[in-house]
Amino acid sequence: MADTLEYDLIVIGGGPAGYAGAIRAGQLGKKVACIELERAGGTCLNWGCIPTKALLKSADLYQKIKKSETFGITVKDVTFDFAKVMERSRGVAGQMAKGIEFLFKKNKVDYFTGKARVIAAGMVEITEGEHKGKFFKTKNTLIATGCKMRRIPDLALDGVRVMTSREALANTKLPKSIVIVGAGAIGVEFAYFYNAFGTKVTLVEMLNQVLPVEDEEVSKVLQKSLEKQGITILTGTKCENFRVGKDSVKVDLVTGDKKQEVESEVVLSAIGVVANIEGVIADAVKIELDRNYVKVGDDYQTNIKGIYAAGDIIGPPWLAHVATFEAVSCVNGMFGHGKAKRVTKFPGCTYCQPQVSSTGLTEKAAKEKKLDYKVGKFPFTASGKAVASADSEGFVKVITDAKTGEIYGAHIIGSEATELIAEYGLAIELEATVDEIHQTIHAHPTLSEAVMEAAAASLGEAIHI
Repeated sequence: MADTLEYDLIVIGGGPAGYAGAIRAGQLGKKVACIELERAGGTCLNWGCIPTKALLKSADLYQKIKKSETFGITVKDVTFDFAKVMERSRGVAGQMAKGIEFLFKKNKVDYFTGKARVIAAGMVEITEGEHKGKFFKTKNTLIATGCKMRRIPDLALDGVRVMTSREALANTKLPKSIVIVGAGAIGVEFAYFYNAFGTKVTLVEMLNQVLPVEDEEVSKVLQKSLEKQGITILTGTKCENFRVGKDSVKVDLVTGDKKQEVESEVVLSAIGVVANIEGVIADAVKIELDRNYVKVGDDYQTNIKGIYAAGDIIGPPWLAHVATFEAVSCVNGMFGHGKAKRVTKFPGCTYCQPQVSSTGLTEKAAKEKKLDYKVGKFPFTASGKAVASADSEGFVKVITDAKTGEIYGAHIIGSEATELIAEYGLAIELEATVDEIHQTIHAHPTLSEAVMEAAAASLGEAIHI
């Protein structure tokens, strides 16, 4: 171990948890290194959140141009170059990765590419890559290796006929038809994207609604919207007996006692994620796991002193913004800059059109908890800004305590829903009441007025419905 470097903190993984934790430690004046297998930003920035949003923006713009006559503007012979759409997405990811690398330098974070492994408490080794053989002695270790896409059992990925989102993001050929297995956020976003460019899309979900974690009312409205856009959606349906051929894939779709065969050019697996833990912890290091996720305490420390974990590797909700919060909170607590805080409140967002966002309890959850609650709802069809923008689909829904006005949850489907949800997130964090949202003047005309009007509706005081 002649080539051994010493640090206050070694971070394994450079995604939203890893790079944020490393940068925060650098801000605190600590000697820190971040080791990332591929490139700064991890899966989210390079093969997830960021490039997919670039693709969705292209899809949304293309659809808007096709409907430009709604605004009195005629655009003829609209075409697209799918390879350039994909190229732009990769360019956006590359630009943002460079930004993270710059932030590492700015905050004096040493950055290494390679696969790292915890070989003992206070000792990390790079086992693969250009820095293979380097050893690091460290006072603290933060494991932030995240998750990888779950594969459909007994179905090999080839990047041509069978893909996960990662392979799809590298594929410059637009398929004529696709079966997407799983209607969570990833499946829904890719369904919207491919359909927008003319692919025949079949979206299959084993559970009884698209976006199963969202409010049932929101999911129903979204399903109707996506079907109206041309997407075939089958809920309560299982996929069986995949047959991969040279030019297509055949699969049996089973809904109750009905079975149908569907043939498509491509199958995309969007059935969730699994912990990216393989090779990260040496067998001699007995870190406690829970369903293959790293088990941590309230301070994000594992059962071994000095070894911490944050982000997707510690389990759901598997969201980049949650991962960032966890890692920063972990590092702050680790170095005595406040007390570490576990995440209990967070927004969930899906970036199809119409967008979907939420925070807190769904109405179903409120019923199951037997809470005495009220619902306030405001449709975007009553929003002047939404109608003027030709974006009047959807609504804002807020669930509150019937007596005190405490906000239990908020759910939005519509244009810019993913931006609008932040106000309710702040309100819940500050323990504001629905009346305080109602009494806060919102600029007119804005989409955010709908947030205020939904609050007013829960009190029976909405003006515009």
